[in-house]
Amino acid sequence: MAKTADMAKAVDVAGAVGGVGDAAAALPAGRAVTAVGANKPIGFRLFPASNPWNADISALPVHPLSPTYLAAMGLDTGLHPDFGTTWNGAPNGIPYVIVRRGQRRVPISFYYRDESDPGPYPIPRDAPIEGGPAGDGDRHIIVLDKDRRLLYEVYDARYDGRRGRWQAGSGAVWDLRVNAVRPDGWTSADAAGLPMLPGLVRYDEVQSGEIRHALRFTVSRTQRAYLYPATHFASSSTDPTLPPMGLRVRLRADYPLDGFSRPVRVILTALKRYGMFVADNGGPWYISGAPDPRWDDDVLRELSRVRGRDFEVVDTGALEPLRPLIHAGRGTTLRRGGTLRRRATFADPGGGGWTARVSWGDGSRSQTLSVSGDQRLWLVHRYTRPGRHRVTVRVTNAAGATGSRSFPVTVRRR
Repeated sequence: MAKTADMAKAVDVAGAVGGVGDAAAALPAGRAVTAVGANKPIGFRLFPASNPWNADISALPVHPLSPTYLAAMGLDTGLHPDFGTTWNGAPNGIPYVIVRRGQRRVPISFYYRDESDPGPYPIPRDAPIEGGPAGDGDRHIIVLDKDRRLLYEVYDARYDGRRGRWQAGSGAVWDLRVNAVRPDGWTSADAAGLPMLPGLVRYDEVQSGEIRHALRFTVSRTQRAYLYPATHFASSSTDPTLPPMGLRVRLRADYPLDGFSRPVRVILTALKRYGMFVADNGGPWYISGAPDPRWDDDVLRELSRVRGRDFEVVDTGALEPLRPLIHAGRGTTLRRGGTLRRRATFADPGGGGWTARVSWGDGSRSQTLSVSGDQRLWLVHRYTRPGRHRVTVRVTNAAGATGSRSFPVTVRRR
């Protein structure tokens, strides 16, 4: 139930968009994608090893409010695998599809466009939709460009057959080669502003015997707050006993794994080492995963023996960046006389009082940048000298900590 706090607004907006009725919501003509065909092994780690999703949190301290948060999430509620084979005639879970560099990018519009990365997106004609083409619910589409290491995620996706384009609630593009988060206060395809694919239980990982990243789960109620690396809340409640988005829990180290089937032991071992993030409002203790007909649903139901009281909330303050964390995008090519126009963002959960400068790399003077309230920077510069130039953006907080990020700009003579 992504963006529960905004659900009424989402329905109103979606209903007002012309051309997206029941018939238009169907996928465009094309070969159907099976769960096995769509959810192929990825073959590389998503995000750098230093990313919070890949951090071993088994030795981090217990959060002082751990008992309070666990009580709010449900001490006697068992884990629920929100994935498996099929459910209501559709693949059960959040599917994803891998594309290559040559995949055609297509137009897409968003009704939360002010918090979405604009299109086009490389969505195949037969991209699998969460819940199936005719299903209701969150209707996520996840596309991984394996060659470019770019992740495209969409919420409430619907194909408008009459206009020949996709329409959706929100969308986010993630550069998997760098550590970056959404601008402060922004959503993503997920309510917490987090990426989704890195938090899914995937069949190939379980089959290999090891999951090397944190997982994603939902709870029934959250508070109007979020913790790094989350950037968005989906609640109007200020009750401090409710978990904020981005809260991270782990299975207690002393919890015995004897008696569980091998696939479940793999999942529980990951929950001890990497834990899982509160990412959305939904079913209590629902763990997200990708659908696959090879799952054994009876085996996955063993997870329900693990209760909320078997976890502990982790204090993840040590994972927050020590300096501003900047996302400025990748290299680009311009013609001589062309203008670079780009938005950069940064995260600095413990900082404030920021100043920013940019060096354009072409011999011109460095420039002071204005910092917006949501930690955005606008990069605009005209290049007249051909060659390869390196742009460097630096952000310094009031404590004197400076973060930087660079990218190349190639200027052609013609």
